[in-house]
Amino acid sequence: MPEISGRKLGKNTDKNTGQENWARELGKDTRKMTIELHTWNTPNGRKISVALEEMGLPYKVIPVNISKGEQMAPEFLKLSPNNKIPAILDPEGPDGKPVSIFESGAILLYLGEKTGKFLPKSLSGRIPVYEWLMWQMGGFGPMPGQVHHFIALENEQDRAYGLKRYMAETRRLYGVLDRRLADRDFVAGELSVADFAILGWAWRHPRHKVELTDFPNVKRWYEALMARPAVKRGMEAKLD
Repeated sequence: MPEISGRKLGKNTDKNTGQENWARELGKDTRKMTIELHTWNTPNGRKISVALEEMGLPYKVIPVNISKGEQMAPEFLKLSPNNKIPAILDPEGPDGKPVSIFESGAILLYLGEKTGKFLPKSLSGRIPVYEWLMWQMGGFGPMPGQVHHFIALENEQDRAYGLKRYMAETRRLYGVLDRRLADRDFVAGELSVADFAILGWAWRHPRHKVELTDFPNVKRWYEALMARPAVKRGMEAKLD
């Protein structure tokens, strides 16, 4: 499980973390290597907590309460110029120097490169990972996100129009994913960061008003991932 930091705009209260395996393998000080995950309990935040758990990287969560506008704080802007969560700060970045990364897709690729896990070494192996990661970032995120928005509207006319438009597109995307998974366990063949990215949004399928029984291949994939101990830890990590 991660550390949970009480730091908000300068405050920091650390707790012990059990994420030490990777650091021990390299013989490094876990405390110095702990990655800061600045996030909130959203699909994009879950992508990163799942990846960190699967990769065995030590991390601490620094909640950014987007309902209170904390993503607009100058301190967070230094990490994420677009004022969007998640962002990470890795004290052990390239050449041993600290580095910050924003955008969940970029973070996943960075973590895959850093650890050599869930990102194939060959270009031919990486191509489907890149394709399906970009598919998620460009579609299976923005479209379900619009469903989240319109469900919350009080004006029934506006609500009905938005839901009809975006729920149809969201279901189409579930169908694309279902066809992709018809003859493979994971979207790129082997488990990869692309699966973690897609899982973050599939996790919200009840909110999308989507029954996974309508998409049996997605259901099989989803249940297999959610049964993984590290994924379970990533989904249960307190991000808010």
